[in-house]
Amino acid sequence: MDIKQIQELIKFVSKSGVNEVSIEQEDFKITIKTNQPPVYQTQAAQQIQPASTPAIAVAPVSPVETKSVPAPPVKDDSSTYITIKSPMIGTFYRSSSPDKPLLVNVGDEIKAGQVVCIIEAMKLFNEIESEISGRIVKVLVDNASPVEYDQPLFLVEPI
Repeated sequence: MDIKQIQELIKFVSKSGVNEVSIEQEDFKITIKTNQPPVYQTQAAQQIQPASTPAIAVAPVSPVETKSVPAPPVKDDSSTYITIKSPMIGTFYRSSSPDKPLLVNVGDEIKAGQVVCIIEAMKLFNEIESEISGRIVKVLVDNASPVEYDQPLFLVEPI
């Protein structure tokens, strides 16, 4: 198995939501584990169980309150800005090395295909390219911080 096949396998595992994959061949063995806890499934199950146990009137009240609180901020941000999200699990870096300048700053104009950050996954440094053109409005992650799959990294104002 060559390095490109391993990188593709890592991307596949991070996008698929699988927690662990092991491959064994005659002279080669690889195990890829992610840090994706199944907490989201557990929380959803816990929310459903208490809602069905008490009276039915309790279940509609919780979703209505939840929807009304976050709705205004989400509409303001999503209507004008586009989010660049992490395509994988790893460590987020704003520059290619500690002594190099940042790849992008707030206020910078970016073009589709431009490298905006680097995500390290299993000692592999992956350049993350923007899929859109625009202006960086906000950096949502601190340098050298761990990121999850599909986590928002940047807010971009389309041009």
